[in-house]
Amino acid sequence: MSGHSKWHSIKHKKGIADAKRGKIFTRHANLITIAARSGGDPEMNPGLRLAIDNAKKDNVPNANIDKAIKRGTGELKDGSEISEVSYEGYGPGGAAVIVECLTDNKNRTFTNVRTIFNKRGGSLGNSGSVAWMFDRKGVIDLKTEGVDLDELELAAIDAGAQDVEREMGSLQIYTEATELSEVAEKIKSVGFEIEKAELQLIPNQTVEIEDEKTAQSIMDFMDALDDDMDVNNVSSNFDIPDAIMERLSA
Repeated sequence: MSGHSKWHSIKHKKGIADAKRGKIFTRHANLITIAARSGGDPEMNPGLRLAIDNAKKDNVPNANIDKAIKRGTGELKDGSEISEVSYEGYGPGGAAVIVECLTDNKNRTFTNVRTIFNKRGGSLGNSGSVAWMFDRKGVIDLKTEGVDLDELELAAIDAGAQDVEREMGSLQIYTEATELSEVAEKIKSVGFEIEKAELQLIPNQTVEIEDEKTAQSIMDFMDALDDDMDVNNVSSNFDIPDAIMERLSA
């Protein structure tokens, strides 16, 4: 899982201060809207509860959250329908890439994603061309400051975690997709603070990137995709040595 985990850690370290706040709020609103289609009561809808928790961690106003829930349940009709679409292909160095989007205009989203692939050394593929290289898992980010990591790992395992991984000073817990909410609730119940819990695509095989120039191209490519307003998640199977990653992150 290291390739995915390193990119996940980089995004986590960048934080909201290095992101476009408008994109962050829009992303959370769309995720809440989609989750609320299965029911608007977070006590009865674990997926919605997680989406709301994640939004609050990024300081999304309650008014935005309430509006997004009403859009999802159909109480609020504003003329736009949020759709989930994904695109597959290859980035620099032959790394497999899946771009998951939330959009109210599929034509705009496809054009933007295709342009980024074309301009930054990637190649867009057909549906299914790289999806077989990934498995959908739950990923939980945990606050580690002042925490005994060994104790935290044991608590995660007791809660039903499938795997625990330390990367670049952060800690991620991996679960089966269907068990994300349950594991997250158990970890919170024993006193550990969760920063984010969401579903991610995890590569089941990786591409080694040993060249620093290629590694930088991959980082720029991933950043360009992440910056697009319609992009929700970008997953890739690159694996870059820690020494190169540290130089690129400096």
